[in-house]
Parts: sequence; C-alpha cells; structure tokens
Amino acid sequence: MKNHGVSIQKLAVLGLLLTGAGCERAVRQDAAAAPAARLVVYTSVDEVFARAVLEEYTRKTGVRVDAVFDSEAGKTTGFLHRLRREAARPRCDVWWSGEIFGTIELAREGLLDAYDSRAAADIPSVWRDAQHRWTGCAARARVLAFDPGRVPVDRLPLTWAELVQPEWAARSAIANPQFGTTRGHVAALFAYWGPERARGALQSLRDAGARLADGNSHAVRLVMARSADICWTDTDDVWVNQQRGAALDVVYPRLADDLPPVWIPCTIAVVKDGPAGPGAARRLVDYLVGGEVERALARSDSRNVPVRAGLRAELGYDGPAPEPLDFERVTDALPEAMAAARDILLR
Repeated sequence: MKNHGVSIQKLAVLGLLLTGAGCERAVRQDAAAAPAARLVVYTSVDEVFARAVLEEYTRKTGVRVDAVFDSEAGKTTGFLHRLRREAARPRCDVWWSGEIFGTIELAREGLLDAYDSRAAADIPSVWRDAQHRWTGCAARARVLAFDPGRVPVDRLPLTWAELVQPEWAARSAIANPQFGTTRGHVAALFAYWGPERARGALQSLRDAGARLADGNSHAVRLVMARSADICWTDTDDVWVNQQRGAALDVVYPRLADDLPPVWIPCTIAVVKDGPAGPGAARRLVDYLVGGEVERALARSDSRNVPVRAGLRAELGYDGPAPEPLDFERVTDALPEAMAAARDILLR
C-alpha cells in the first residue's frame, strides 16, 4: 500500500477521526492532567491507517507519538521477538497489533501491564482479556478471495476442511504461516481439528502445489495475476484492492459447520515498564480502544468490522458479525502448529 493512493486513504481516515469532537474534548482533558510525553508505539496495523490515527492523537493532545511499523512479510512476529529482547529495558510504551495471538503470548510472558480502560467498557467481554492485559477491537475475517469472473461463487466450498482437499489446494495461494494472521489461522486448525488432521491439511496443500506467498497482500496479488485461482487472506487486503478496481470477492469459510468464520481482532496493550510511564501509555490506549478509532477504521478502505454491536448498527453494517474463537486455545496450539508448518510447508 505504499503508493500515491496512501495519502488519499490517510486523509480519509483523518477526516473520519475529526468528526469525534466529544472524544477529542475527553482526550484533551485527560492529557491536561499530566505533562505531555513522548510515546513509542510498535504496531503491525497497516501503516497508512495507523499513522493517520496516531497523528490525529498528537494533534488533539500535543503528545508526540513515534510509531515503529513492520513489513508485510514479517507481520507481528518480528515485533514479538523485539519486545522480548527489550524486556529488561523496554523501548516501547504501547503495543497495537493487527492480530491477537502474539498479544496473548506477550501477556503470558509478563510483558504487558494490566489496564482496564473505561473507554472499552462497551466492548463485549469476549473481546477483552479477563486479566485486563489487552483489549480487542476492529476485527478482520480470514476469508477465501477469488476472481468471480474465473471462479463461480456457488462452486466454492464453505469450510476450510474442503478447501485443503487436492482439488482446491492445487488452485490456492497462502501466506507464509510463520507470520501474521496466517500464523493464527493455521494454529486454529490445530486447536480445533487436532494435530493429526491439521498436519494432513498442511501436507495436502504442499502435495497439491499450493503457492506460498510472502504475505496476505501478496497472496491476493497472485490471484489478481492469475497465478492462483483462490487465496487464504484477510478481508482488508481484498477491500483495498477492490477500491483500486480489482475483480475480487470473498466467501467466509468456517473451521466446521458448528464454528464461526475465523475472526481476528486488533489488540491494544500497555507495555510493562515502558519509557514514558503507565499514565501516558494508558491515555493513548484509551484513545485507541475507543469508539472513535473503531468507527474510523470501519469507514476506511480496510473496513475493519467493529466488535461493538451498536457501532455496527450505526454504520449500517450488514455483513457477517464478528464471533470469537477460543483465542487462548488457539494460542496454546501455536508451537506445534508452527513446527509442523516449518516441517511440511517450508522445507
């Protein structure tokens, strides 16, 4: 997304944030309670959207926010290693992730501070950590993207179990499962299908010749270039390319008939012992978990879906509503899933 369209998308997000006058007053009042600070944010949310949000926070509060962004290929995983390396002397104040499973890992390792933000009080508890170490919002779904001119939608399977069968695996592209949301998706197969069946699914993808992409956006580009007929990806990578005129559509496969599609929220957390101190970090967290930012991300080209039902109603959203999996269970499956992915798909 690093092209001339970035400035247009950034301006659009800024315009949406400027409409939140009530929230702006609250943020200014909170900021007035303590001296301005310099904050450091590590974020795997797409830069074009995250930068606009953080710059607007600076405009409203006067607090400088230095954001560190990652690459498409290394989504989230590189930051996890960095936060662990810096644990003895943290350089980051707020962690704003485009997924949830790495955040749960950091929380379990004691790298995140507990903070129960009042700004998140209207977020259902299923999207918040019971120990208040992270808050989830602005969800994306794991979907199957395709060109409707080449693949009729009524022929597409509606479960991931069918999509790993040779007929469909041979026509697929999937991002490197060591990174980003694909990492969590593969772990969900292990958590809900069991290791033996999940390993069989990875083997089927390999044997059938599924294309391995550098990231989700690359997987979508393979479909656009006709190098693959379908791909496993996130909704935002499809919506952004639709806006640019690409012939793309999606279906929302389920892990099983009795399970929801795979929805992955963004997560926000205070990093333990961050350099700016907990007060300044918490004020930024209040802003990021608030309805104003979730509304802006929903209206942006990424079209993240609010986890707040009231916001979905306000925005007239009529698509599938986000439903959580057992995120702790999926995180438990990560080590075995990643080892299997290395052995089977990356060897």
